[in-house]
Amino acid sequence: MLSDPSRADRRGPAKRPMPIEKRLADEARFIRSWFENPLRAGAVSPSGRSLARMMARYVDPHGTGPIIELGPGTGAITEALLARGVAPSRLYLIEFDPNFCKHLQRRFPGVHVVEGDAYRFKELLAGLLSQPASSVVSSLPLLVKPERQRLSLLADAFDCMAPGAAFIQFTYGLLSPIPREKSFGPTFHADRSPPVWLNLPPARVWIYRARASHEQGFRLTRPNPAQEFFDRLRQGTEKIQIDLKREIDGARARLAPKQRAAQKNKRADSSARRADRSKSPRP
Repeated sequence: MLSDPSRADRRGPAKRPMPIEKRLADEARFIRSWFENPLRAGAVSPSGRSLARMMARYVDPHGTGPIIELGPGTGAITEALLARGVAPSRLYLIEFDPNFCKHLQRRFPGVHVVEGDAYRFKELLAGLLSQPASSVVSSLPLLVKPERQRLSLLADAFDCMAPGAAFIQFTYGLLSPIPREKSFGPTFHADRSPPVWLNLPPARVWIYRARASHEQGFRLTRPNPAQEFFDRLRQGTEKIQIDLKREIDGARARLAPKQRAAQKNKRADSSARRADRSKSPRP
């Protein structure tokens, strides 16, 4: 578990709390975004101030390299990074929601706001960074993504960062949101913060750093045959389910015209019988 690197500077000048109107406005923006796309937004409200400070705690405010923030939303963690002393010009915010992008540009003059999919941040930032990043701070809802996509995101972050730099991610779960001990993906060290009980819901921050093997260009750990077998089995099962659904949908599509024709003929026969009965002489 990581020690608290900011214990020495906890006693700083008191900061003016965010006005309640501003906090409510951020909540409203976040809730609206969540209703429009819950899987992309991930959370129904912005990160709390305690969680934002915990994440900022593991960022070096005195470095010179850029700091990449993935999924800043309304800027709760951005605000904590600036309050910690990070220069606005060092911050590169990758946000998918265009309304959040406009809000971030108005709220934080001097930061770099890039609109796009944060899982493609390496592509989005190509040519924009003059040196390796000092850290990547992520608020993405990783647990809704497949394990391989999470590991691919971490590998891209390691490729963009200086040796020893940290990928910082929070989660509401008990376990690491980046799967560990996998036969695929980058090799890394993982540390965790103390629980942030004052956040709703309580959360924890995970800090990932590349192992030397990844920094030297070696891609994978030694494959685990059993894990690879179960991964292939799971992928095969998912493919079977998809193929079966396609077959069922195709059969329904082929049967639909026949069923409609049969129902039409049945209705016609019923109408003819009723017509015959009405024409037949009564005793």
